Order: sequence, then structure tokens, then C-alpha cells
Amino acid sequence: MIDNRRSFLKKMVATSVNITFSNLLFSFENIEAGKNYPINFFTKPLDKYGHDFMIDTIKMGGVDGMDLTVRPRGSVLPERVAEDLPLVAEMARKNGLLLEMMVSNITSAETPHAKNVLKIAAQHDIKHYRMGYFRYNDEEKAEETIARANTQILSLIDINAQYGIQGGYQNHTGNYFGAPLWDLIGVLEKVASPWISSQFDIYHAYSEGFRSWQVSMEMMAPKIGSLAIKDFTWEINNGKAKIKKVPLGQGIVDLDGFFKNIKNMNIKAPITLHIEYPLLERNEENLSLIKKQKIMVAKIHNDVQFIKSKLHQYQII
Repeated sequence: MIDNRRSFLKKMVATSVNITFSNLLFSFENIEAGKNYPINFFTKPLDKYGHDFMIDTIKMGGVDGMDLTVRPRGSVLPERVAEDLPLVAEMARKNGLLLEMMVSNITSAETPHAKNVLKIAAQHDIKHYRMGYFRYNDEEKAEETIARANTQILSLIDINAQYGIQGGYQNHTGNYFGAPLWDLIGVLEKVASPWISSQFDIYHAYSEGFRSWQVSMEMMAPKIGSLAIKDFTWEINNGKAKIKKVPLGQGIVDLDGFFKNIKNMNIKAPITLHIEYPLLERNEENLSLIKKQKIMVAKIHNDVQFIKSKLHQYQII
């Protein structure tokens, strides 16, 4: 059935059917599963604990699936994807977890191991991967960085289409291409392919565009393939502002506005939950593994319940 759907999607792309990016690769599977907004856990904070512990913790936290790191220093290393990814995929399946998303360092067709990573990922039903980043720098003008990003992103379209997997570029605070969002919107409009999308991150959109993020989200909406969510507040130290990452609902990100937009803009895409505040405090690092896990599960569960409550509150599900 999955192969048939991928063939169907490729035919649609070949005939230039105009269809919303976020619906193209996800809607068929999600309608069957009854989940238009599966909540996936970005595995970065659990990568160091090993696959058994990671999957067990995520399952107890109440998420639907994993947003697995398949990159250098990740849960699965790119050079070992053929050996390790099938094992993680089988473990996830046996534990009732989805594995439809992954985080990569892929920025072009020439990224080491890119083709093999995407091929193996697609074979194990991963439908969406987050790309690596491009940075603005002192060696080239901003317009040159944008042109470079455009060229390298274009190089991935045929590979993505061949394997039936969608790339997503995350907007990220700082000197990253995509941080101001208008640059990424422009490139996605030029690329104009359903195999390349936006991973819209409300945390980074809000920190870069406190009063303008709503406009950016509206412009990006047709190109959104996944939704990243986390929260923060500002701290002032010695006259300088610094981001402090906090649990969902405890910061200043306009999460109500975010979920309202999802509803009003009819965005249908999987959610990736990013927990970047400490899952363990320093004084908890020396506890037994079982006690650590209990603390982690409680924090994951609280954020999952927050997301579910907002999805229900705004009648998204």
C-alpha cells in the first residue's frame, strides 16, 4: 500500500497537480490512522542513553512517535544507517511508536551518505526529514548565501522524489538562512516542489519576529510540511538578553496564536516536540537510571498533554 501511494504521489508531481505541500505526503497515512497531527519526540536529549531506554522513555511519555536523529553524533550515524536504522524502526514498531520523521545533516545531494540515508529511511516508512542548515557568514554576501541554499536545495528534489521522502528546512534563530523566514519563503517559492517544505518552528519564528511572526506563518502556510514546537522566555544578565528554554506554556511564545493559525490556515502536518530545557537538573544526574527515567517521562508527558489540550481547545482534532 505504501509503495502504491508513493507511485500515486509521483504521478501527481509529474502532472504538476497543484496541491498543498503539507497535505501531499501525510494526509493519506494520517487519515487511515486517525491522526492528522501525530506528536513526535525529537530524540536529541535522549540520544546518549541508547535505543532501548530512548524508546521506552518516549513510549511512557505518551507521544505518538519519534523524530529520530540520523546525523553525526545522533542516535543513528549516517555511515551506519543500513545497520542501525532498521533495528530502531523495528523496535519502534514493536512498541507501537511511529517512525515517520528524522533529523539529518543533509544540505545537498553531495552531503556524505545522503542518498543512502534517504533510501534506507524511505524503505522504513520515514516520510519527512529535517535538513541541515546554511549559515550567513563574512565570506559571502547574504544574497550569495541565499543563492547557494537555493542551488543545494534544488539538488535534493530528484532524490526525494525517487525515494518518496520530503525534506523540510527548519527556521532557526541566529545567523542561519531561514531565521528571518522571508529568505526561506523566497527559496521555497522558487523551488516550487512538494518534495521540499518548511519545518515551521514557532519558537524560532517568535524569537526572531515577536510582532511579525503571524504574517510569516501565513505566507509560509502552503509550504509547511511539519510543525516544531517549544517555548522560551527572556533573561536579562548584565544588560544582555538571553533565551531561557522552558516547558510549554511557561514561556512567552504565543502558542495560542500558533494553534489558532493551524486551525484557521488549515495546516495539516505532523508535530515534532523539541524539549531543549533540561530533562534533568544537575542534582538529578547522579540518580539511578530508573529515577532519571521517571523524571524525564513526567516532563515529556506534561508537554504532550499541553499540545493535546491545545489541539482540542482550538478544535483542530
